[in-house]
Amino acid sequence: MKKSFALLWMALFSMLIPALAQAAGKTEITWYGQAAFKITTPAGKVLLIDPWIDNPVNKSGKEELAKLDRVDLILLTHGHNDHIGNSVEIGKKTRAKLVAPHGLGQAMVQYKGYPKELAGYETLGNYGGELVLLGGEVKVAFIPAVHDSDMTAPLAPGLPPTQAAAGNPAGFLITIKDGPVIYHTGDTDLFSDMALVKDFHPVDIMLTCMGDHFTMGPRRAAQAVRLVDAKLVVPMHFATMPILTGTPEEFARELSGYGLEKRMKRLAVGETLIWQ
Repeated sequence: MKKSFALLWMALFSMLIPALAQAAGKTEITWYGQAAFKITTPAGKVLLIDPWIDNPVNKSGKEELAKLDRVDLILLTHGHNDHIGNSVEIGKKTRAKLVAPHGLGQAMVQYKGYPKELAGYETLGNYGGELVLLGGEVKVAFIPAVHDSDMTAPLAPGLPPTQAAAGNPAGFLITIKDGPVIYHTGDTDLFSDMALVKDFHPVDIMLTCMGDHFTMGPRRAAQAVRLVDAKLVVPMHFATMPILTGTPEEFARELSGYGLEKRMKRLAVGETLIWQ
């Protein structure tokens, strides 16, 4: 009897931990590798950004994917496969609404089979616009990104796929009620207008690409951090494939040139950052 009571208490306690974290006003940010993040708001809403959950560096990706039974919003920065990832599978399973640049949202429905009713005007937008979502729990502003956004698409039955236009690439400025302001850069190069982002909303956390080759590398990413002036920066989009040669160590050295190295927080794949 005592053993059964102890097991019951342990189960109840494990269920209470997330509720206690939310009651304390904590925002949880989990990195899955590449540009994929899960954000859990203080009110318990779940957002996924570029959810390539089962990417090569996420050894528990299949298990993590199977555990995702509640997602409120899926945010996609552009149409490349390493950012679309598992979004269609997750969207169909959880009925998460798609937040994306308008052209990308339409392409996701037309070419990838994302449920049309989950990708409407309410959650699709474009540069300069800000969406108020989940009853005001989350605001998402669309920030330009210097990149492209084509998508692998079926041409016709029996023919090999081709590349199709998939809207404009974007970054997201995410404002969470009772939580941080998060800037996810998407895939981008450095551009001078990044300096204006902090005028729109001062940035608490910057999730920045820095792997080089397809995006800015460590040197240019450090300059981007200087322009945005985020309180904390998390490097992403590195090490997933050999061609991405930028490293967090090099990024930290470049940040030190601006006296910003202490702002960097390197997350391990699967690690959760708690912001309060």
